[in-house]
Amino acid sequence: MSAPFTDDADTAHLPAGPDARILSLVPSITELLFEMGLESQIAGRTAFCVHPADRVQSIPSVGGTKRINMEKVAETGATHAIVNVDETPKQIADALADTGLQVIVTHPIEARDNLKLFRLIGGLFDRQDAAETLCVDFDAALTAIDDSLSARKVLYLIWQDPWMTISSDTYISRFFALGNLQTIGHDPAVRYPEVVLDEELLSNADHVLFSTEPFSFTETHLEEFRAAFPDHAAKAKLIDAEMVSWYGSRAIAGLRYLASFRESLKP
Repeated sequence: MSAPFTDDADTAHLPAGPDARILSLVPSITELLFEMGLESQIAGRTAFCVHPADRVQSIPSVGGTKRINMEKVAETGATHAIVNVDETPKQIADALADTGLQVIVTHPIEARDNLKLFRLIGGLFDRQDAAETLCVDFDAALTAIDDSLSARKVLYLIWQDPWMTISSDTYISRFFALGNLQTIGHDPAVRYPEVVLDEELLSNADHVLFSTEPFSFTETHLEEFRAAFPDHAAKAKLIDAEMVSWYGSRAIAGLRYLASFRESLKP
């Protein structure tokens, strides 16, 4: 019997075999499955699985990341479901398991956790060579980041009304740390805390970063911020959230994006 592969819930899974049908409820992992040559085995996805844009529309959607249609799930004929601790409510994961699907739990926290993710998916679905190629590319992109740049403090905003940010135990915060960017506004009890944009908080930030998801911040929001906080207007910058929050294959491009973005923040 083949050796099992352990997911981020410490559940061991045997290799799936060529007839496996995969339901992906994680947008970044849907993209990874395409990257690893598993397109023909993807049975379903969420409406937020939008990459690769020219191919993903052929895969049926079963709903959103927080709410899915179990009848549509049944229609996919899936044998395996890939979920994520942050993105998939536990009751959905439990409901999928109750139908007999093999539920594979992912939860990258450090950027280097992508290496385990590549090898988990590659091992389960017979794409070991593709996994190792991604690992090599990831290591090369990580090595290219200049970690000697002086530390900069950033307030990373993910929502408005109320304003929300990220705590230090999130993937995004630790991803930023690779470029010596220190996130602020942490709350040890909440991974995505609410914050008040006041003088104390803004004075502690070198940069205020407006993410493009989950709230779709645009240049209009930056203009509003600059008008409301003129003393901190120069700190406002838009950042591509997919590049710093998506793990999987996009993390490789994300590391290159981070290197370029970090260079742009030099004093």
